[in-house]
Amino acid sequence: MARTTDPRGSNSTTLAESEDIALSLDPSAAPILRKAVGDYDDEHPKTTAQRILIAVFVFLPMAALIAAIPFAWGWGLNWRDILVGAVFYWASGLGITVGYHRYFTHSSFKSKTGLRVALAIAGSLAMEGPVINWVADHRRHHKYSDKEGDPHSPWRYGDDAKALTKGLLWAHTLWLFDENRTSKQKYAPDLLADKKIRAVHNWFPALVLVTLVAPAVIGGFWNSSAAVWSWHGAIEMFFWASLVRVTLLHHVTWSTNSICHTWGGTDWVSRDRSVNVSWLAIASFGESWHNLHHADPTCARHGALKGQIDQSARVIQWFEKLGWAYDVRWPDEARLNAKRAADATRSLGGMTKRNDKTAKPVTQADRAAA
Repeated sequence: MARTTDPRGSNSTTLAESEDIALSLDPSAAPILRKAVGDYDDEHPKTTAQRILIAVFVFLPMAALIAAIPFAWGWGLNWRDILVGAVFYWASGLGITVGYHRYFTHSSFKSKTGLRVALAIAGSLAMEGPVINWVADHRRHHKYSDKEGDPHSPWRYGDDAKALTKGLLWAHTLWLFDENRTSKQKYAPDLLADKKIRAVHNWFPALVLVTLVAPAVIGGFWNSSAAVWSWHGAIEMFFWASLVRVTLLHHVTWSTNSICHTWGGTDWVSRDRSVNVSWLAIASFGESWHNLHHADPTCARHGALKGQIDQSARVIQWFEKLGWAYDVRWPDEARLNAKRAADATRSLGGMTKRNDKTAKPVTQADRAAA
């Protein structure tokens, strides 16, 4: 696919210091790269072999999900498959939401070294790519959100029905096959400088093997045959707790890129088309409260209003209480009220820093201008 022209001239040799990396909307949240670097890694575009491998990662688990019903009809689904699948879904899913996204991409909190490495490993188990690649792509997304240069906007081709259908497919899956690779030197220099995270990044293929094989090994030994190895148990667990689990998590994550920029509610003023999708909240660990995330990207809690379930924020709170996480950027009443519409009535939920003097909510005219 031909490269999209960068409207800000990001592949030129003149970039303002404030634009040469976009962690989020908060340039103080991570180190700034002080030299001009293009958005793309021109020296290392995706090869045909790499795109074939991505296709295997994307479509093989998807095929497993499609086959799930007839497979279950013939072989069954037992509670051990559900339990192991749920544990791996929870660990790898939170590795993405708490680790890859809120910590590594947006610096929503600081962490001890052990937790930092553990989050990078857990996120890798989701099979969504090595940590530094994932972060670089997502930081670029925030720099150009729903504008030219965004790697996965559903509005890429326009806003009529045909264009949006094509855009949704692009935002959900097809963008993964773009031959252009986001520059890690520009968008993730802080992680490239971290030896421990760079090591986890390089070990991604081995961690993919772990996330696929470990459930099968567990299923082979943990079965009704009293710890005697069972190929039936291993294959069944591999199907449900590896392939189907990975597929479900993939599509939940990709729905944040596609659905959460298309259909839903808005409680906050943002400069793009991000929306909240309540029915995805539990499966996405709170990531589908996407409108607030784009209005205040470094906030550690995305579901900041009462009744908005955000398991990722709760886990960060647990880490904070254990002393593993600190300097958490919790919702701030004054900061968030300044981003709310004048007709907003729902009150802020827990984990919010209260202020005696709060900012006046923005008007509808402000929302239209944002």
